[in-house]
Amino acid sequence: MPDKEKHRSMVALVPMRHHSVRVPGKNYRDLAGKPLYAYILGELLKLPEISEIVVDTDSPIISDGVRDSFPSVRIIDRPGHLREDTIPMNEILLHDTEVVPAKYYLQTHSTNPLLRSETIRDAIKVFHEHYPERDSLFGVTRYQTRLWDAKGVPVNHDPDVLLRTQDLPPLFEENSCIYIFERETFVERKNRLGGSPMMFEIDPYEALDIDSEIDFTIVECLLRKRIALGREKSYE
Repeated sequence: MPDKEKHRSMVALVPMRHHSVRVPGKNYRDLAGKPLYAYILGELLKLPEISEIVVDTDSPIISDGVRDSFPSVRIIDRPGHLREDTIPMNEILLHDTEVVPAKYYLQTHSTNPLLRSETIRDAIKVFHEHYPERDSLFGVTRYQTRLWDAKGVPVNHDPDVLLRTQDLPPLFEENSCIYIFERETFVERKNRLGGSPMMFEIDPYEALDIDSEIDFTIVECLLRKRIALGREKSYE
């Protein structure tokens, strides 16, 4: 691909640490017959809208596995100064965007293995439809339930007026499934959320994130059911 064309393309960035505090070996652990990282990489590879997929990792297990099973995926060996758990993700992404120049980036994680290529494609389409008025996009999950803050103050409802939960004003959680941003604004702000970001709602099922052992168990059950129904190919 010519350099000029590549500079206009969208690159997918998938950072993966070797070490995980709450779920040991999470990113490369077997999940329903595949290493966890294989699910998101498989979905990204279905998308012609993405010109290159890049895995940033400090894990030799992930690096070796990706090279063997996904040879078209590019691997960035994460530098030592970016390997601590306390390093903000934006610093890692700044490094990656220097190594792999592109006009647009889509960043996701291996920890949302139920995320579908169709949803990612929709997010890319919505981003381009609203760019440049909106310079970035991020995935969210809708909540319509009675929420309270730490001091016991209602956040989104009046306890004296018991509206049906479906009639409550919705709140949205940033779910870390999808971020889309342009390089120029990202470098300037050092933040994947630009100056005029837009939310992209994702079905709660697809947005399930593995952050604990119980999450791992729940997602594995759902994936095994999907495989049994013939909606997910087994990993060989």
